Amino acid sequence: MIERIYLDNAATTPLDPLVLEAMMPYFTTMFGNPSSIYSYGRESRLAIENARKSVAKHLNAHPSEIFFTSCGTESSNMAITAAVRDLDCKHIISSPIEHHATLHTIENLHNREHIKLSFVSLLPNGHIDLNSLKAILESSEEKCLVTLMHANNEIGNLLDIYTVGDICKQFNAIFHCDTVQTVGHYPFNLRSTPVHFITGSSHKFHGPKGVGILYINENIKIKPLLFGGNQERNMRAGTENVPGIVGFAKALELATTNYLADSTHIKSLKLYMMEQLTNHFSGIHFNGDISGSSLYNLINVSFPMTEKSEMILFNLDINNICASGGSACTSGASIGSHVIQAIYNDANKVAVRFSFSKHNTYKEIDKVIKLMKEMI
Repeated sequence: MIERIYLDNAATTPLDPLVLEAMMPYFTTMFGNPSSIYSYGRESRLAIENARKSVAKHLNAHPSEIFFTSCGTESSNMAITAAVRDLDCKHIISSPIEHHATLHTIENLHNREHIKLSFVSLLPNGHIDLNSLKAILESSEEKCLVTLMHANNEIGNLLDIYTVGDICKQFNAIFHCDTVQTVGHYPFNLRSTPVHFITGSSHKFHGPKGVGILYINENIKIKPLLFGGNQERNMRAGTENVPGIVGFAKALELATTNYLADSTHIKSLKLYMMEQLTNHFSGIHFNGDISGSSLYNLINVSFPMTEKSEMILFNLDINNICASGGSACTSGASIGSHVIQAIYNDANKVAVRFSFSKHNTYKEIDKVIKLMKEMI
């Protein structure tokens, strides 16, 4: 079997064996439909509600505020659409470097529903210009939805969620925050966080694919996006993904319990790779606020464009090294990263994203650096 080095954990992560162990009974003996009233159904229903309580506990939220979905994309679509449809938001404020789950949703609402759309300015390091956000909110005559991601999935920049939430509160705006890259990676206290919606996706922190959450603050009421049943307390029709929900809760439990040790190890890998890249490659540029307010598990680095460097992702793959040029959701597109274009727009650079997990090692980084020196 060919040994692969996986450095694209911002795209997805391997399933933790303990998570799979927790899920397995709900694939086999405990297979009941949670809506059924007999014992098989009741045990599946209990598993969902226990998972909801566990997720709420680890996010410091109330169980009634946690709704299970199929993924972060569905959660963001649901929150953004509901803010416009049910919460009377007529003006959406976002940024040009959001995940496409947000960008495509707000562009659709702008084009089809004629909802006003504004984008905040960006600082040179890729952070949101909070003065720009304040200015747009101050000048808006309509009720606003602010949708900004907690951590950018391509460059890793972290948003000050508390400051943005306070700004939104000042202008009576609804605040949706895409937290897909931070739930399971950072501690949350949603009881004290001024936010109306956040999202999560378990495959970003060693849980299963196909399950996400939407947190809806208890002080707001919205209508479902999907109809056809009374699942998720009448908020999301469709038979629940019981094994996935159990897996989400177990993955979040493990991530929360092991946060300090895992994050310390992963951050040390990030710093080591930054050091090695700097020492061995000239003319490189780290994208985003790499040494400041940034994810501890991600590096985005640009190399000078040459005949060799423009093939770097292809050659990494040939050598069984998994990395990316941006979001995995758009990796099949022929255009470059919309995030890098929005901040730097330099056609003479080739950007590569490396993202790490608790399973990665210094030895792997050494091997990657050695191979890249031969490639470029």
